Amino acid sequence: MTDIPAKTRQIAPLRTPTDLGADATRDIAAALTALLADMFALYLKTKNFHWHLSGPHFRDYHLMLDEQGDQIFATTDAIAERARKVGGTTLRSIGHISRLQRLADNDADYVTAQDMLAELAEDNRALIGFLRATHVVCEEYNDVATTSLLEVWIDEAERRSWFLYECTRSNH
Repeated sequence: MTDIPAKTRQIAPLRTPTDLGADATRDIAAALTALLADMFALYLKTKNFHWHLSGPHFRDYHLMLDEQGDQIFATTDAIAERARKVGGTTLRSIGHISRLQRLADNDADYVTAQDMLAELAEDNRALIGFLRATHVVCEEYNDVATTSLLEVWIDEAERRSWFLYECTRSNH
């Protein structure tokens, strides 16, 4: 280990070599970073509702939200690593997430189970729009690796939205 203080050491910039070009790096990394902020916001809201759920369908909803939270969280590392692989950087803090997230938090002391599911269904539908917009950016620069991943995440978000919607339907 070196004895040189961190403030005086020469630090190499985080530049991952890529053939996509500077404009692609800037635009794709920015789109992925905003998407990552939304994924973390949705993950935390899903876990919040999972932890604070109550009512007659508690077990089924509790397990479904746990599964959905795991699926959302599983995307986060891949999104951040794609931003780095294309030569960009990504999120650095909770504050960074809060500045970029487009999905609203829910800090209410009590939310009914039906309202939780409806809000998560709406958030997943909004996320689908963000995923599609990110896909357009990546497609513009022929970033087929990222577009391929985004297509899987769109399908997963559509499935989450569908399940949540079906759980909120009345029997009338």
